[in-house]
Amino acid sequence: EGTYTQAAAIKHFGQDAITKPITTIEEVFREVESGSAHYGVVPVENSSEGIVNHTLDCFKTSHLHVIGEVELPIHHQFLVSKNTRRDSIKQIYAHQQALAQCRNWLDTHYPGVERVALSSNAEAARRIRNEWHSAAIAGDVAAQIYDLDILHTNIEDNTENTTRFLVIGREKAARSGQDKTSLLIAAHDKAGALLEILQPFAQHQITLTSIETRPAVPEKWAYVFFIDLKGHIDDENVIAALNDIRPHVKELRVLGSYPIAVL
Repeated sequence: EGTYTQAAAIKHFGQDAITKPITTIEEVFREVESGSAHYGVVPVENSSEGIVNHTLDCFKTSHLHVIGEVELPIHHQFLVSKNTRRDSIKQIYAHQQALAQCRNWLDTHYPGVERVALSSNAEAARRIRNEWHSAAIAGDVAAQIYDLDILHTNIEDNTENTTRFLVIGREKAARSGQDKTSLLIAAHDKAGALLEILQPFAQHQITLTSIETRPAVPEKWAYVFFIDLKGHIDDENVIAALNDIRPHVKELRVLGSYPIAVL
C-alpha cells in the first residue's frame, strides 16, 4: 500500500477499486492466474531507467493477457519520520529503481550515505517510521499513509520521469480505435532472423513503439523479442503482417491488444 503501482491501479480502475498489495511481480501474475484477483498491475518500463525485465520474463511462462496500460508521472519525495535526526541520516531506503532515478540528486546531497534497496518504496516508508537514523524515497501517498514528513520534494533526476504499467487479466480487451498490441516472438538462430520479423511491419505500414530482447532460458544464447506496435490484432494490416512473420519464427504469441494510455 502506498506504491506507485497502487496509484496506477487507482488511475485505471478508479477510487472504488479494491487493491491488494503483493510483494513481487511474479506473485501478481500468480494471483491473477489462480483467480485470487481479477486483474493485476505491474510496471514494465520507466522513461529514465528503461525496461523492467522481471515483468517481461513473467510473460514467457504466463498466458495472461495485457488488457490495458497506464502511464504515470513519477515524482519522488525524500521522507523522514518524526523521530529522524535529520543531520545524522546513515541509510536511505527505496526500491532499486527509485534509487537509480534519483542517483545524481543523492550523489549531490547525501554523498557517502548508504543506499539500501527494498522490495518497494512503500516498504521503505514503512520501515523508517520507528528509526531515527534513516530516510526513505517514496511518493506523496506513502508519506500520508505512514505519517512521514517530506524533507525534500521531487528529487528525481529527470523532471519528465514517467513509468508505464501494464494491466493483466484472463480475458481480452475490447477494441477501442486507439489501440496498441504487444507480441512475444521467439526467432530461429540464423542470419537475418530479426530482419524477417521487422520487414513485414514496414511493408504493412505498422508503427513499432518498442522492441526488447530477453534470454530464452533455459536455451543458451537464444532470445525472445517483445514488440509493441500501434494497432489492434483485428486490424487487417496487423493480421497480414503477423501471417507473413509466423512461417519464419519458432513462436509468435499475442500478449494482448489494449487501449493506448492517456497521461
